[in-house]
Amino acid sequence: MEKKWWHSSVVYQIYPRSFNDSNGDGIGDIRGIIEKLDYLKELGIDVIWLSPVYKSPNDDNGYDISDYCDIMNEFGTMKDMEKLIEEGKKRKIKILMDLVVNHTSDEHKWFIESKKSKDNLYRDYYIWRDTVNGCEPNELKSTFSGSAWEYDEISEQYYLHLFSKKQPDLNWENKEVRKEVWKMMNFWIEKGIGGFRMDVIDLVGKMPDEMIKENGPKLHEYIQEMSRNSFGKHDLLTVGETWGATPEIAKLYSNPNRNELSMVFQFEHISLDKIPGKNKWDLKKLDLTDLKRVLSKWQTQLGVDGWNSLFWNNHDLPRIVSRWGNDKEYRVKSAKMLATLLHGMKGTPYIYQGEELGMTNVKFETIEEYDDIEIQNMYKERRKLGYSHEELMKSIYAKGRDNARTPMQWDDSQNAGFSDVKPWIGINPNYNNINAKQCLKDKDSIFYHYKKLIEIRKNSNNIVYGDYKLLNANDKNVFAYIRKLNEERILVVCNFYETTAIFKYEGNIEKEAEILLSNYKDSSTNIKELILKPYEAIMYKI
Repeated sequence: MEKKWWHSSVVYQIYPRSFNDSNGDGIGDIRGIIEKLDYLKELGIDVIWLSPVYKSPNDDNGYDISDYCDIMNEFGTMKDMEKLIEEGKKRKIKILMDLVVNHTSDEHKWFIESKKSKDNLYRDYYIWRDTVNGCEPNELKSTFSGSAWEYDEISEQYYLHLFSKKQPDLNWENKEVRKEVWKMMNFWIEKGIGGFRMDVIDLVGKMPDEMIKENGPKLHEYIQEMSRNSFGKHDLLTVGETWGATPEIAKLYSNPNRNELSMVFQFEHISLDKIPGKNKWDLKKLDLTDLKRVLSKWQTQLGVDGWNSLFWNNHDLPRIVSRWGNDKEYRVKSAKMLATLLHGMKGTPYIYQGEELGMTNVKFETIEEYDDIEIQNMYKERRKLGYSHEELMKSIYAKGRDNARTPMQWDDSQNAGFSDVKPWIGINPNYNNINAKQCLKDKDSIFYHYKKLIEIRKNSNNIVYGDYKLLNANDKNVFAYIRKLNEERILVVCNFYETTAIFKYEGNIEKEAEILLSNYKDSSTNIKELILKPYEAIMYKI
C-alpha cells in the first residue's frame, strides 16, 4: 500500500456550537476554536474535522445550508475561518470541512428559485414529483420521522427531503448541480483546507421513484467525477459517511486505484445495541462477541484495497463511556479501556470533542430541554403510538444526539468555562468533576492516556500498517488481538467489563512482554496467564 499522510494521522471532531464561546453569546464559535488550538496540539492530533460552519437557518444545527461560501453569523466571519486555517497550519493541524451536498436548506437561493415555478431555471436542482392518487408519490420515509415528501401548494407538486422538510434533497442527476458542487469544493480547497468529511454521501445516487436511498447505481460515477473535478488534484483527506456500507462497498469508495475517497465511516458496530430490524431507539444490550466479530471483519477484509476509520463517538452518537463503558465508579478506567481497544487497530482514529476527558451522556429532566430535531420528532411520533414518557426518555438518555452536543467542559467555573453566559443547550452537571483543567493537571488522566496512544501510533509502523489477528473470538469478557508487522508483534488485551477476567496467551514468546501502555499501574507482564482487573486494558510489545 502506498503510504499516505493520513494513515498515521489522528482526527479530532469539533462541534463548533458546543466547543468554546469567545464572544459571550452562549454559542461556540470559530475564534473560540482558535483559542483552544494549543490544547489540541498538546493532545497530539493532526486534523480537525469541523462540523458545518456555513450560513444556515439552523433547523438541523448547521446541516441545512443556505450558503456554502459564507459563514454562519453566530460562528463568525470568513476572515475568522481563514485565520483558523492559518493558525492550524502553524501547529501542523489541518482543517477538514463538513461537505453537506445531499441536500440544502429550503432557504438556499437555489431552492427559493426552484419553488417559484415549474419552468424556473433552478426547478430541476431539486427532486419534484406529481401527486399519485391525491397523495405522496410513494412511501419513502424521512430519517427524522414521517414522509420524505412535502407538498408545495403553489406548484401542486411534492419535493423530496430525506431529512427535515427544511432540507430538500438536491437532484444529482442534474449536471449543473454537480458543477455547482465542484465549484464550491474548489473554493474551499483554495482556502487551504486539508480535505472533506462528506455527510451522508451514499445518498447522492438515490433513485426516489424506485425507492432506492443508499448506494444508487450512479453513486460511484458521481464520486469519481467529483474527485476529477476537485480534491483528486490535491493531497487531501476525504472521508464519506456511509451508513449502508459493507467491506465490499467500502472498497469501492476507498481502493486507491478507483480514485474516489481516502476512507469511509461505516456504522455496523454502532448498530449492535439496537433490536435487529428496529430503529436505534429500540434498545438491546451489547454482546461483546458481536462487537469482536464486526470490528475484526472490518480490520481484515479491507486488506490493501481500502482504508478504515476508527471511531466510537461523533455528533450523532451518544458518549461511548456511558454507552459501552461504566460512567460511574469505573469511568476513567473504562474510558481508557475503550480508547486502547480502538487506537490499537488499523485505520485512522477519530476523537470526538470531550471524549479525551471521558465526558458522559446527560439526563435532562424534561423533553423541552432537548434541542435536537430528531429527538423532538421521535418523541411526538412515539407518544401518539402509545409509548410512555418514561420509556421514551430512557431511549433518549441512551441514544439521543444531544448527549454529544452539551458544551465542552473546560473547567469547574460557571458554565464549565465554555461561556460567560447561559449556553444554547444545558451543560452536563458533572462538569465540576469532569473537565479539561483537571485532566491537564492529572498525569494519570484520560487526556494523557489518549496523548500516549497518539504518540504510539506516530512511532509505530506496526500500529499503522501491521496485520490484525483476533484472539479468543468466543470469550464473552475479553477483547484481545495481535498486530504484526515483519517480526514485531503488539498484543492488546482489554477486559470489557467490571468483573475480573482471565486471559491466556497461547503463542510463543521469547522473552517477557513489555508494557507499552496500561490503565493500571500494576499490570502483569505474565501474558501466559493474566488475571485482569475491572476494565483493565494493556498494550504489550511481545
